[in-house]
Amino acid sequence: ASEGLRADRIWFMEMNTRLQVEHPVTEEITGVDLVEWQLRVASGEPLPKRQDELSINGWAMEARLYAEDPAKGFLPSIGRLDYFDICASGGGVRLDTGVEPGVVISPFYDPMIAKVIAWSPDRETTIAKLQHILSETEIFPVKSNVGFLCRVLSDVDLLAGTMTTALIATKGESLVPSGLPSTEILEAAAFYLTRETFENTGLGPQGFRLNAPSQTKILLDSGEGPVETIVPTDWPRDVYVTLVNSNEAIVKQDGVTHLVGIYHPRGSGAHTTSSGDILSPMPGRIIAVEVAAGDTVTKGQKLLTLEAMKMEHSLTAPFDGVVAELNAVTGAQVQVDTVLVRVEASSTA
Repeated sequence: ASEGLRADRIWFMEMNTRLQVEHPVTEEITGVDLVEWQLRVASGEPLPKRQDELSINGWAMEARLYAEDPAKGFLPSIGRLDYFDICASGGGVRLDTGVEPGVVISPFYDPMIAKVIAWSPDRETTIAKLQHILSETEIFPVKSNVGFLCRVLSDVDLLAGTMTTALIATKGESLVPSGLPSTEILEAAAFYLTRETFENTGLGPQGFRLNAPSQTKILLDSGEGPVETIVPTDWPRDVYVTLVNSNEAIVKQDGVTHLVGIYHPRGSGAHTTSSGDILSPMPGRIIAVEVAAGDTVTKGQKLLTLEAMKMEHSLTAPFDGVVAELNAVTGAQVQVDTVLVRVEASSTA
């Protein structure tokens, strides 16, 4: 120790005895079970094979599925996992997961919920196989990164093998699906609901008349209010539907799952928030409050810091204004969508 640090004296810096999350890829292309090997070695047995006895066969790729919302900066998404269906079956497909439908994704652990591993003799087939599995995956109402993964697997640079670690930073916005259902998802829901609901009840969707033009429309609830949707005459391709009840359907496309229902006007008593309301994006603990009620703030100014799921999240002012209401106290536990701060826009002369 008296000689200080020298390059020729650093013999051992860290020991990592756990398997990394990508070990299934190694297992799929080598045909060995690394977990079994660890147990055997820990029991005093020798390694089952020598290095020169190992060989690589084919191509494997792993996708890590997270309970997070790409549309909100990949913030973790928590809650009850009512729908969890990954069509990972058949040759060359492996699913590693510890969750099932009905479990609750909590804010206290890492939000990874599954690993999907695909294998085939060549890279192109492996990518196509993994893409197909993820495109049919159903996760709801918890948000997930599955749609994001589908877009990454479709990227031209990834397909060509020319991608770098800058892929997401460079193409981030184009890789993130919108939080709203696509036209194809709405049309699939309209196609399904009009036949499952209206034909069985004898009721006609909006605009339906005998001997009228064939174009039929229906008001659907997209989660952001009513959307007038044309009922297609044929099923939209690459869209999958699971009936929930006579008025709603779970629709999935390219790994993105939405609940779409027939629109029903809501009463005026529903709680609404203004654009100046700063909501808690998830359950967590407030670790810092930077402002007080009555303070003048500027757009982008940090208002408070929330700690959740092993991460710190800074909540900022959406525009110039005044802190009209402050419901945040350092150390307090808060639930998702709690109004923590309300900012009112500065008055103009």
